[in-house]
Amino acid sequence: MTIDPSAEQYLQNLKAFARRAGSELGTSRWMKVSQRQIDQFAECTGDRQWIHVDLERARHSPLGSTIAHGYLLLALIAPSAYEVWIDRLGAPQILNYGLDGVRFIAPVRAEARIRNRIKLLAVEDRGGGGWLIKTENTIEIEGEAKPAVVATTLALVGGA
Repeated sequence: MTIDPSAEQYLQNLKAFARRAGSELGTSRWMKVSQRQIDQFAECTGDRQWIHVDLERARHSPLGSTIAHGYLLLALIAPSAYEVWIDRLGAPQILNYGLDGVRFIAPVRAEARIRNRIKLLAVEDRGGGGWLIKTENTIEIEGEAKPAVVATTLALVGGA
């Protein structure tokens, strides 16, 4: 049986990646969470709670602004994970496998900038060329002491 050189390189990358368990993988670039994104997310999901979409009412709230949906922030984990580690791994296939835990710690006001600090928690061989990757994602808010979200995500990679 011959192994495709690209598949062999992927397996080497994966083994090196697994040795980094317990360490920080990196931090994504800062990205702005715009009111337009919040409005589009509200439209897509049907979650049009006033704190997200009513600028005038939110301005007079204790937060002084509309805020991003928690699930919008979770959705932004995927593109930031691609930036920090997924593209570098070179996996032929990756699937979202779920979340082990999520905490929404601080609100993200419209037009604030966030980034994702990612730590590799574990890489588990699932057999048949599949691997389960567990990461801790800390969504930081520029200029704020507390993070917005801390989420433990699971991804299945495979197809070697």
